[in-house]
Amino acid sequence: MQISFLDSHMTDKKAYTFAIILSHYKGDWVLVRHHRRSTWEIPAGHVEQGETVYEAAHRELFEETGAKKYEMTCLSSYSGQYNGQTVYGMLFHAEIQEFGPQPESEIADKKFFPTIPDNLTYPDIQPQFIQYYLNS
Repeated sequence: MQISFLDSHMTDKKAYTFAIILSHYKGDWVLVRHHRRSTWEIPAGHVEQGETVYEAAHRELFEETGAKKYEMTCLSSYSGQYNGQTVYGMLFHAEIQEFGPQPESEIADKKFFPTIPDNLTYPDIQPQFIQYYLNS
């Protein structure tokens, strides 16, 4: 899937479908593993009904990593194809200072990596977000 990074954010904040949060802790990447998979992924998720993309980013970061104290910044809006439709999301970066207990969720594990591992859950998509961050 090809991701297109947008020059500006959409005015209709309800049009966003996904929030993706590139995360670091003490210089390492923070990746998570879904309980049904053996691969690693960037904390991310769907924007729920009645929630803004910003609220979704904070919720997903907490649910998937247990992040308690962090600085989060918006990097870019993007578009891509998902199930045959054009969808829109927002890419964030979080610098995590402190974790609390990880809440019960579909996430089985979180791990810190000095570099991005090869065994990513979405190897065609996730590197595009990482490269955007590294180039910005």
